Amino acid sequence: MHDDETGIVTRSGERRLRWSAAAVALPLFGVVAAFGTAEHVPEPIPVRTVIEPLALSATPVGDSGTIIYFQEDRFRRGDTLTTLIERLGADEDEAATLLRSSRAARPFRLLLPGTTVRAKVDEVGKLRSISFLTDRDTILSVDRLGESFGRFEQQAEVTRGMEMKSGEIETSLFAATDAAGIPDGIAVELADIFGGDVDFHRDLRRGDRFGVVFETFYHGGQTIRSGRVLAAEFSSQRRTYRAVWFQDPWGRGGYYTPDGENLRKVFLRSPLEFSRITSEFGLRRHPIFQQWRAHQGVDYGASGGTRVKSTGDGVVSFVGRRNGYGNLIVIRHHAGYSTYYAHLRNFALGLRAGSRVVQGEIIGYVGQTGWASGPHLHYEFHLHNQNRNPLTMAFPAAQPILAIELAAFRRTAEPLIARLDLLKNGDLALLE
Repeated sequence: MHDDETGIVTRSGERRLRWSAAAVALPLFGVVAAFGTAEHVPEPIPVRTVIEPLALSATPVGDSGTIIYFQEDRFRRGDTLTTLIERLGADEDEAATLLRSSRAARPFRLLLPGTTVRAKVDEVGKLRSISFLTDRDTILSVDRLGESFGRFEQQAEVTRGMEMKSGEIETSLFAATDAAGIPDGIAVELADIFGGDVDFHRDLRRGDRFGVVFETFYHGGQTIRSGRVLAAEFSSQRRTYRAVWFQDPWGRGGYYTPDGENLRKVFLRSPLEFSRITSEFGLRRHPIFQQWRAHQGVDYGASGGTRVKSTGDGVVSFVGRRNGYGNLIVIRHHAGYSTYYAHLRNFALGLRAGSRVVQGEIIGYVGQTGWASGPHLHYEFHLHNQNRNPLTMAFPAAQPILAIELAAFRRTAEPLIARLDLLKNGDLALLE
């Protein structure tokens, strides 16, 4: 060990010996000084080595010698609680024991494919504990209590971070976001943010580029979900659109241009997130009657069950079946506007005449009811009961940032815009 008093590294026995020698040294000098008058030699100090055996602690390590294995796996499509527990290394009887405790087993009915499940299993195959992270950011744990199980829940430590991604359109927005490693929810939000300016069914071109800054939430060092888009950019046909999320002190939030203009238009360009236009507004040959007729709306081809959104705020004036429209929803908006959504499979739960809806709210699902040769959505846009082409209508923007909030908006927007610049400059460097 290191002797702080002397600065010399010694064994403990040597340190005591050094100090003993030092203690003797002073009287010896006195004796040497008197050596000429008194012939006296001191007796040597006896030194002996003592070895004393120390008893080792007999404290057992672990739970009475039991070995605990920590296991981790993902809940797969088609899994049952039994197959999951067996794959985690527990004995097949353990699942039956857990299932007998209905209160403890009930949460596992809510497990979704892809959820990470952790377990503690001992060396004889007994399940000691099994847990997973819920969508409420809590850790739900089922622990062994004797020969049964008890359920416990605690708040998880979730941290928030930011991710920056960019990509280029080759075929579709979804294909490009997949290639860039962007979650589907963020891709859908991108389409919603720029949906008032960009028609993602008709306006996309190969080479269009996008960048996005979005929230990501972590638990235990692993990504558990994506959050909100904080800033985004979309460049198409030599035009660039930018959006920044801002929430005012009253909790109202939205997406704005860097100058504070509201990106939200009074109406969305499309009532579907992603699909293709199969028939535009104007004269066409009717697919069922084989006659040339005026097509008073736009048809969007999509698989049955695809979600249909209200393109603007309004009040539902009709929900039900009507002639060739099949299942139809009519929404009345301000200033004489109304929208029609036809051939639906079914309606959103609880939707009825008089219901108030907001822009982007799910109101129904694509179907093939009425005069429809295949699953699609027929969408009409009316102004003062006159059919208009929704693809060519110019929609006004909603209210911009209030003057009193501009300073706070700029403080929020500037660092996010700097991140978009960083993404864009990185893309340009790659292109060069």
